Amino acid sequence: MTGRPARATASGVLLGLLALLPLAGCGGGGDGDGDGDGERTLTVYAAASLTEPFEQLAEEFAATHDGVDVELSLGGSADLVTQLQEGARADVLATADTATMDRLVADGLAAGEPRTFATNTLEIAVPAGNPAGVRSLEDLDGDRGLDLVVCAPEVPCGAAALTLAELDGVTLAPVSEEQSVTDVLAKVAAGEADAGLVYVTDVATAGDDVEGIPVPEAAEVVNDYPVVALADSDEPALAEEFVELVLGDTGRAALAAAGFGGPR
Repeated sequence: MTGRPARATASGVLLGLLALLPLAGCGGGGDGDGDGDGERTLTVYAAASLTEPFEQLAEEFAATHDGVDVELSLGGSADLVTQLQEGARADVLATADTATMDRLVADGLAAGEPRTFATNTLEIAVPAGNPAGVRSLEDLDGDRGLDLVVCAPEVPCGAAALTLAELDGVTLAPVSEEQSVTDVLAKVAAGEADAGLVYVTDVATAGDDVEGIPVPEAAEVVNDYPVVALADSDEPALAEEFVELVLGDTGRAALAAAGFGGPR
């Protein structure tokens, strides 16, 4: 009889240990790097004019990285940098000019040296049918009485518009200054303005809603688009991979299809 109690005790201990195993497996869940299903998010801040190619690149990146979701935050470059300076968290930033990117670098928020991946120039956008009969940049002079919409001066497309106007000796008198080039385009497409100054890429993506009028002098006012991984990224390796995707053949093909020029 002495053997039976010993065997029973051993069995009881074994069952107790087996019962504890699932609990031990659950106990470390709070120390994981992400959700229980392993999903990770890469947050990319990008200038509004990059919407079409960056949506394509985000899909490409997610498709080749299991468990990674790319979240795009698109808007005016100046607004995006301000958000980051005020503590917003992101992994990658792409702006529509170098001056705006320089603000981020000066605050120590870039993980490395920004690199130019594309260029863009301005064009006049008018509503379909061009009801105001705009033909050139001179038609946008303030004394012509047209309802003109442009980007605000602190926004890359706004700074470029001012430079272009000065180069051509035109004084702009806009009825509205917007915080992103997509806002300018939307007002023109809706017929709320006679004309707007936007990027050639925006006119190309607008379809039949607007018409574009080339400005020869725009070739002298070129916006360089830089991209960089951010210093406080929660996914530094993924951030660098996304930057390389933008700079590589896949990125250049997507940008070229959207009408962007290559780096100078």
